[in-house]
Amino acid sequence: MNAFKLLFLLVAACSAAFAADAPSLEAPDALVRRITDDVMETARTDKEIKAGNRKRILQVVEQKILPHVDLERTVSLAAGRHWRDATPQQRQQLTTEFRTMLIRTYAGALSLVGDQKLVYKPLRAAPDDTEVTVRFEVRQLRGRDPVEVSYRLYKAADGWKVYDVNVLGVWLVETYKSSFSAEIDRSGIDGLIRMLAERNRELAARAGTA
Repeated sequence: MNAFKLLFLLVAACSAAFAADAPSLEAPDALVRRITDDVMETARTDKEIKAGNRKRILQVVEQKILPHVDLERTVSLAAGRHWRDATPQQRQQLTTEFRTMLIRTYAGALSLVGDQKLVYKPLRAAPDDTEVTVRFEVRQLRGRDPVEVSYRLYKAADGWKVYDVNVLGVWLVETYKSSFSAEIDRSGIDGLIRMLAERNRELAARAGTA
């Protein structure tokens, strides 16, 4: 099982809790737990998902996960200084290709949800904080070691949004920053767009949905 894919899926799903219409006094970690349980239960019990129905899996990803992830912020941080040099059209294309790549990544991870258990650590945040880091462990059966996960959210106008995740000590943004920078140095922003587009075509072909 690709643990990174699964954990990033869970992190993105967890962010839905912060945008939910819930009592204002409900603690953020309690919200995360409540909404994540719903997403994971859907993955475990939905007959179409369990049967591998790609259309249904993609639908769940679109409806339950991506609305709560700020992909443009993630891409802009990963692109670093190059984001300032990109045209509005290039920024849109980068975000679109990145979004497509994550949709397929999430879809693959959703089908892997099984008997995992999330154990949350105390949330260290003040009431007026506009950025928070939530930490938890993913515990699996069969004697496997738990995996430490952290994710970052910021307070947007329409609620809290996930923009970065750390799995096994590696931050997602930093990982993409290295590969993005190398590709931009080789072939510019358009080259990075082409690279992501090609990766998306490969993912689509593997899934049989090209």
